[in-house]
Amino acid sequence: MSGPECCSNAPILNPNSGVGHVEKLGGLDTYVMVPLTLTLPFLWFPKKLADKVAAAGYYVVVPDFLYGDPFTSENANRPLPIWLKDHQPNEAFEDAKPVIEALKHKGVLSIGAASFCWGAKVVVELAKSRLIQAAVLLHPSFITLDDIKGVSIPIAVLGAEIDKYCPPELLKQFEQLLTTELGDDCYVKLFPEVSHGWTIRYKIEDAMAVKAADESHQILLEWFAKHVK
Repeated sequence: MSGPECCSNAPILNPNSGVGHVEKLGGLDTYVMVPLTLTLPFLWFPKKLADKVAAAGYYVVVPDFLYGDPFTSENANRPLPIWLKDHQPNEAFEDAKPVIEALKHKGVLSIGAASFCWGAKVVVELAKSRLIQAAVLLHPSFITLDDIKGVSIPIAVLGAEIDKYCPPELLKQFEQLLTTELGDDCYVKLFPEVSHGWTIRYKIEDAMAVKAADESHQILLEWFAKHVK
């Protein structure tokens, strides 16, 4: 949600698309995908990947933290700064709490959260509050070095070489801090020759882009397999 890289093909909770269904969870419209063999759940934002993750054996939920109001760059009367005032990550963090509580009522004891761009702040706050057991940030936006201080659970951060919202020098600072605090419970990787949003906004006809996105998805799955138990 930081710029044009994140605004095309915005995820929408359409009950007629995907293989899951939409239900209320913690008061939010939520896309839910239950695998054939139920194992572990985690919170997830881009619906286009939810089915792929569920196929790996996870119970996946995609809460609509934007309340059906994704940012659209075509709306000149509502530029990004105005849209962001209506969608503060701190508010989404509060919205995530009842979703997590609802999962616990379902018997869920271990949760991981993945974020893309705007959602990074939400997941970082969840990580600091220890409401989840593991986290993955993919091309994060709007977080600073101070924001990630206090993260005490396993966390992976995947960044792009071409990214003004999380440039390589900032990613390096994240790595230094997290390695000092968490040791092997952190993982930071810079993906060369890709731009912000590459994990979900890639062109399927671009073989290099598809390969990079697939690698990021595999890292995410392996991270949760290791730390969400």
